[in-house]
Amino acid sequence: MRAPQKPGGKLVPVLTVAAAIVLVWYVAAVFMNAGLARDAAARADKVLTGTELVVATYSMERPLLPAPHQIVAEVWKSTVGTPVTSKRSLVYHAWVTLSATLAGFLSGTLLGLVLAAAIVHVPSLDRSLMPWIIASQTVPIVAIAPMIVVVGYNLMNGQMGLSPDASRFMAKALISTYLSFFPVAVGLVKGLRSPDTILVDLMRTYSANRWQTFWKLRLPAALPFLFASMQVAIAISLVGAIVGELPTGASAGIGARLLAGSYYGQTVQIWSALVAASILAALLVWMVNLGGTAVVKRMGLMR
Repeated sequence: MRAPQKPGGKLVPVLTVAAAIVLVWYVAAVFMNAGLARDAAARADKVLTGTELVVATYSMERPLLPAPHQIVAEVWKSTVGTPVTSKRSLVYHAWVTLSATLAGFLSGTLLGLVLAAAIVHVPSLDRSLMPWIIASQTVPIVAIAPMIVVVGYNLMNGQMGLSPDASRFMAKALISTYLSFFPVAVGLVKGLRSPDTILVDLMRTYSANRWQTFWKLRLPAALPFLFASMQVAIAISLVGAIVGELPTGASAGIGARLLAGSYYGQTVQIWSALVAASILAALLVWMVNLGGTAVVKRMGLMR
């Protein structure tokens, strides 16, 4: 039997790893930025001492690798120090990406639910559809995203008459849907098949039809699998939305901020956007986990 975990038992290991990463990061920043700092000093006819070199590598405007405190300062300035309605605000860009992420996640989850239920109940779909579902995820997203986004954008903007912003939104959500339906479908198929055969037979002895067996036996048994899959799905939905912002020339969103930072060599801006995306993904996964735990516990399925 596993011993109960002490309060805060995970906090110390997590903080220890975080401190080690920050320490390695600072050391790496010195090595990676030292050349730029020496070049800048040479242009000013100045020779840097060891301490001056370290200080210079931590305060460059466009370093190869920003120091952690530079990224924290940029995140603070672009969130707390900037109005959320401003296009310089990281909150504004995060919301643009988050809205497409949630739309793609919801549609992907719904698609995964429908596919899983169909595969479990129709043997021919299990043999014919499941291989295609798996094969769909073998194509690298960076290769297929531009095609899906460009075709989807032109279709919705040109053929359907939607506005450019709505077309970009739908195109990004389409990428998120494409990525998120897979873990939900695969996980839910496993979950719906998890009840023992004897329990399924017991439902038959009660004259339960397929819908009743699905609703009262298969679906409750599949909920832990579903929420575990949804945690993966929400994370890759965010990745899909960010990737979907790159080929559409979007002017807003975390992907657009990354692209703008790469154009102008603003590495601090790039890293702050990456940190914002990481925090956003962690919050989304935590919220799905929290909701899943509450639902599973409420239904008495917690082990």
